[in-house]
Amino acid sequence: MLMMGAFTDATLLGILQGLTEFLPVSSSGHIALAEMALGMHDAPLTLSVLLHAGTLVATLIVMRRDVAELLRAGVDLLRSPRRALGTERGKLLLAVILASVPTAILGLLLRDRVESLGRVPLAVGLALLASAAAVLSTRWARGEAQVPTLQQALVVGLVQGVAVLPGVSRSGSTIAAAMLLGLSGDAAFRFSFLLSLPAVGGAVLLEARHVTDLGALAGPGALGALIALGVGVLALIGLRRVVGRGQLSLFALYLVPLALVVLALPLFR
Repeated sequence: MLMMGAFTDATLLGILQGLTEFLPVSSSGHIALAEMALGMHDAPLTLSVLLHAGTLVATLIVMRRDVAELLRAGVDLLRSPRRALGTERGKLLLAVILASVPTAILGLLLRDRVESLGRVPLAVGLALLASAAAVLSTRWARGEAQVPTLQQALVVGLVQGVAVLPGVSRSGSTIAAAMLLGLSGDAAFRFSFLLSLPAVGGAVLLEARHVTDLGALAGPGALGALIALGVGVLALIGLRRVVGRGQLSLFALYLVPLALVVLALPLFR
């Protein structure tokens, strides 16, 4: 991503972040495509952190009721673990905690190795095709469960960890995995985005430690974060409706052509 002028760049990046962070089209895949096709470079770390903070807040806003339930489950767990784990919200909290473990391990192991893959059209294109296959597979999902079992949570957590690869959609792959494992569309959506909170929050905190130019980018960064927040809220609300209607597979109509474009990029160089 390229700084094309502080406020203009922040606006464009905020829109891109708000849309692709939530819709199952892979934000990392779009960034990789922009870098390969347009010669764009990474955005300043400060701006990247603020953009991700904006989408993190967007998730908290849209998922506020579910987050509140998990917080209450946490309090119940401290008071009476056995009773808390007998409730639906207690089981959901445990599933989120357990699924976050493989996500964190894979994220840390793969983090330094995925940057180079973002510059390889074949790798990104194949990953986008994998994302397309994931969302398309939900056409045959008929689950009705509302809370994942611990085994299902581990699988979804592993899928989320693999989604650090450029071109793999985190939301698309985790929602699809949860639905194929037996969760309803609404429950898969809820679990996917509750699971994203510790992952994204942890990543933001890790990157924030290295921020050194906040003063210079405070204005553009704040603008980008606000735009990412607003666009992200709308994208999340829209995605929830799409998943609830069983129409997540429609995103394959966008992902497949995009993957073919990425795979064809070397032919035009």
